[in-house]
Amino acid sequence: MAEKLPMACVIVPVTPFQQNCSIVWCTKTLEGAVVDPGGELDRVIAVAEANGVQITKILVTHGHLDHCGGTADLAARLGVPIEGPHRDDQFWIDQLAKDGTKYGMTWCKPFTPTRWLEDGDTVSVGELTLGVRHCPGHTPGHVVFYNQEAHIAFVGDVLFQGSVGRTDFPRGNHADLISSITTRLWPLGNDISFVSGHGAISTFGAERRNNPYVADHVLATS
Repeated sequence: MAEKLPMACVIVPVTPFQQNCSIVWCTKTLEGAVVDPGGELDRVIAVAEANGVQITKILVTHGHLDHCGGTADLAARLGVPIEGPHRDDQFWIDQLAKDGTKYGMTWCKPFTPTRWLEDGDTVSVGELTLGVRHCPGHTPGHVVFYNQEAHIAFVGDVLFQGSVGRTDFPRGNHADLISSITTRLWPLGNDISFVSGHGAISTFGAERRNNPYVADHVLATS
């Protein structure tokens, strides 16, 4: 009989930006976390319930509205703590209501994380442990969550299949983004699959071979 993986995940695209909100849970305890609840909370909660998952915390990669616009309401509805992002994204979180109004996302509200995260921190979900990497560039306080045993990372808008995060927002920095990817993501291993903030799942190894922005051969000649 195949050994049961310690972690499971379902991706729920939410908001007009089709942001990949993830429900991650410990398969032993069925305790779970919502990663980047941008909105459509009824759908997110329904998916968790359909899988028998009890949401015990919220994890936030960064302060953009499509990733965390629903965080305040979800935390209030479920009575759960919020972990992440890094405190350098506080200015984004503080303007969530204003930014939400621009896009008709009237549910967006500021919040104060229960715990700001730093590079090298860990967060627990049931009996799972997720590592934290601070990966500035797209935003200054962006963090990434990963589980080495399950070979998976949740990278928000740092890296995509065939692309990288935008750096033309306030306090974005392209050099920081490339450094974050190469020094804090690649060392996790080529076999790590990653869930981006938008679009398809890929692996770090595939991006090191093929990504036109950060493939090894591209950076070697830049």
